[in-house]
Amino acid sequence: MTISLFDAGKRFNYDWIFRQVNYTFHAGIKYAIVGPNGSGKSTLLQTLAGYSWLSEGRLLTTDPAGKFIPDDKLFEHVALAAPYLEVVEEMNLMEFWKFQSTFYPMLSGFTPESICDRLGLGAAKHKQIRYFSSGMKQRVKLGQALFSSKSILLLDEPCTNLDAAGIERYHELVDELTSDKLVVICSNDENEIRSCTTRLDIRDFKK
Repeated sequence: MTISLFDAGKRFNYDWIFRQVNYTFHAGIKYAIVGPNGSGKSTLLQTLAGYSWLSEGRLLTTDPAGKFIPDDKLFEHVALAAPYLEVVEEMNLMEFWKFQSTFYPMLSGFTPESICDRLGLGAAKHKQIRYFSSGMKQRVKLGQALFSSKSILLLDEPCTNLDAAGIERYHELVDELTSDKLVVICSNDENEIRSCTTRLDIRDFKK
């Protein structure tokens, strides 16, 4: 699995967020995108996810067999977790996992019950998500991405609202579940990206 950017650029009105990006992301490597707040890290991540279209250049994605994935099918291969994404708060956690599994297939060997336990949410599995704390909601958002069978994992500030125990649990799951995935993490927090072996600074793509 690869995602390649060729002379890629994104702008809002007359302001270029990034430009002339030529880079290929490979499965099995964890990448960190760093840069100051407001510099465009999230915009680049959303572009990789296919959620935001480029203003110039091209994005090409290939599956493990080297076959190109059409842009309108990229979402089928991407799991994205970010603080600004919402979950269905009217559902309890068990209902949420069953709902998610209809379009976000989970990794084999895991059940909604076991996922709740691995996230430290076993005691809250029959509780409506709207009554969760901000940290518990962030665990849910991370869980739906980390336990997804999709081969591209994109995380934006993944430890937002997590306490120390939640951060350690996040790292344990990343190490355990993502070795064969293409992983990109946006953050300025060294603790969030400590598992990343390759870093890209968004400021290098400001032209």
